[in-house]
Amino acid sequence: MAEKRPTVLQIIPELDTGGAELSTIEIADAVQSAGGRCIVLTEGGRMVQRLRDTGADVRFFAAATKNPLHIIWNAHLIAGIVRQDGVDLIHARSRAPAWSALLAARRTGVPYVTTYHGAYSEKSSLKSLYNSVMARGDIVIANSHYTSDLIRMRYGTPGAKLRVIYRGVDGAHFNPEAVEPERVAAVRRRWGVEPGQRVVLHAARLTAWKGQKVVIGAAELLARGNTIDDVVFILAGDAQNRSAYRDALQQQINDAGLNDRVRLVGHEGDMPAALCASHVSVVASIEPEAFGRTATEAQVMATPVIATEIGAPPETVRGRPGCPADRATGWLVPPGDEATLAKAIGEALSMSAEERAQMGARARQHVLSSYSLEQMKQQTLEVYDSLLKTQMAAPR
Repeated sequence: MAEKRPTVLQIIPELDTGGAELSTIEIADAVQSAGGRCIVLTEGGRMVQRLRDTGADVRFFAAATKNPLHIIWNAHLIAGIVRQDGVDLIHARSRAPAWSALLAARRTGVPYVTTYHGAYSEKSSLKSLYNSVMARGDIVIANSHYTSDLIRMRYGTPGAKLRVIYRGVDGAHFNPEAVEPERVAAVRRRWGVEPGQRVVLHAARLTAWKGQKVVIGAAELLARGNTIDDVVFILAGDAQNRSAYRDALQQQINDAGLNDRVRLVGHEGDMPAALCASHVSVVASIEPEAFGRTATEAQVMATPVIATEIGAPPETVRGRPGCPADRATGWLVPPGDEATLAKAIGEALSMSAEERAQMGARARQHVLSSYSLEQMKQQTLEVYDSLLKTQMAAPR
């Protein structure tokens, strides 16, 4: 009789954009490539076909519901899937579906893994209880040491249950040498960038804590100094039904007289080309990033990066001014500080071609050696193997 393939069930609310969503796809690919089977429960999104291309079994499921009764019903449905499909392990990546997944795992006796993807706010005891589901896995994966420390502090999770597995970057997909000039030109056309203009890119969904207002403020300061005549600031990201916030950003741009300098361009689907098209990438978050994949993606694309010095980016960016110039891979600035951000942008824009190339080479090597996609896949499969007594992480 043929040995049963290990079956892993992942659950994620949607598959539109974001690090948790992309990790779901990448780990599905790792499981399938290792000879296992992956089932993904999701409400869908623009990345569904990419998930299907891994060979995973995609099932549309009301995974985003926060209604307590629906969460309990979903637990019943998931338990049925576990029994019917011989699921060996459940991996949850978001809080609401994690409660359903936890209940289903306990009913069926299968191992339960969580990945703590975000530095979730805890403004009440009820919110703390809601968030705590992400720390209730048999193994809890933290996507940075910052996140791991947060979990320990909030929930007293023992170190034996915690695994730090950094968000992996695909060095083949994010490779400046693999991006054709036509892709870069197409991105610049979509953004309305003229030949000879340099781009400062801020790529993040449109939500206040990502710091778009700070970037606009820094652009205004630089414009007053007449130092950005050839520079366009691109704010790329989904509004995700936050039309009021998008309107407020546009009003800020209008009030600053920056309509020809700062542009809201919506979701950008070709991030490697977008980073190639940019002179500097900015991560301006005013609240801690649990990981901050844009910072590693920029570095692996050899694009200078400026990130705020809170959360996980200080783990992934060797930042000036604290880091020696010959080791730096970017800049770290205080959150919400428009003047310091403007200064760092000015420094990045004033680098010579040789200095920029040297920093880019250091940054790419730094990410490939410590934050690669293959490392993330391998380490996650090792977590599964430790619970299932399988050998999916073994060399093939």
